Amino acid sequence: MSNFVDTIIIGGGAAGLFTAAFAAKNGKKVLILEHNNTCGKKIRISGGGRCNFTNIYTTHENFLSENTHFCKSALKRYTPYDFIDLVERYKIAYHEKTLGQLFCDKSSQQIIDMLVQECTSSGVQILTEVQVDSVQKKEDTFIIVTSLGEYSSKNLVIATGGLSIPPLGATDFGYKVAKQFGHKIIPCVPALVPLIIDSQSEINFSQLSGISFDSIVSYEQQQFRENSLLTHKGVSGPAILQISSYIPKKSTITINILPQFSEEELVQLITNSSQKIRTLIQQFLPQRFVQTILPEQLQEVSGTSISKSNVNELVALLHHWNVPVIGNLGFTKAEVTKGGVSTKEISSKTMESTLVSGLFFVGEVMDVTGHLGGYNFQWAWSSGFACGTTLQ
Repeated sequence: MSNFVDTIIIGGGAAGLFTAAFAAKNGKKVLILEHNNTCGKKIRISGGGRCNFTNIYTTHENFLSENTHFCKSALKRYTPYDFIDLVERYKIAYHEKTLGQLFCDKSSQQIIDMLVQECTSSGVQILTEVQVDSVQKKEDTFIIVTSLGEYSSKNLVIATGGLSIPPLGATDFGYKVAKQFGHKIIPCVPALVPLIIDSQSEINFSQLSGISFDSIVSYEQQQFRENSLLTHKGVSGPAILQISSYIPKKSTITINILPQFSEEELVQLITNSSQKIRTLIQQFLPQRFVQTILPEQLQEVSGTSISKSNVNELVALLHHWNVPVIGNLGFTKAEVTKGGVSTKEISSKTMESTLVSGLFFVGEVMDVTGHLGGYNFQWAWSSGFACGTTLQ
């Protein structure tokens, strides 16, 4: 049969390239079909152009999935330190920013070049600007009809990613293929995404755009301590992006805007100060923010003359600022997609479909969503390794 290879991988992003490299090293003839004009477009813009390529503290607890144990096996078999070894072999300089997040010193293009080199040096064929028109399976062979002709393979790996950032080529193609072969799709929603605040709320957020501060952001039992950023439409920043993966579209989140103090310490700080409350709080938060968020009746009073009820009101505001969320900025601004192909019908050891032999899923197309901070890339590496090293 013409154009036959052992393995076809649809998608030349992080997971697709990594799977291809290991499959080829394992002696397989591999073909990547990528619809963009280059591979790794999402890698290129990640981490502000420096690619937050892993997190040294990765565990299965950093991921959301209906099957919370699914990612354990792959993460144990290919760890952040395995990927760090690869980065160091290519002499790519990197640094830890915060909370275990590793970034390239120079450019995310270095990671793309490394992945492509790993593929091409092992004989992987990469075709770009190719549209896949249809996928079928006849007996033990997958038939892929594309804009460049027909290809066939024993194995088919879906590495098409999620719906986030459509301008970089994100589509629902992977979900369509999964459905075609009988797989369940967990509903897809934007994750790691800025939030929109009710314009009728007491705070005029458009006047506070650009203000950033240390915070603890919480919703029900979930909380994250990182920076929050006020925007023209609402809130963003690392802590907000993290909590966005856990909340309904309409909800109320709680922000502790002075997390460096316990409630007891805050009471002492306020009541022992002869300064005006506004002046006191402005030592820790931007002036524009303090003047907007503090009730007028509390701004001019001094700490030593404030009533107990007003102290309690002030502490509640600073530690439990309730922010009404009415939506998010959608897939265009979301870093990842929550939901995807159900992991209940995928082998956690090989990433192979339990419904269709020879069909595999890797990376973000599955219902595995990492926290912010390099975890989603680590899932691409770990799932790609699990798949690439076990392809028959």
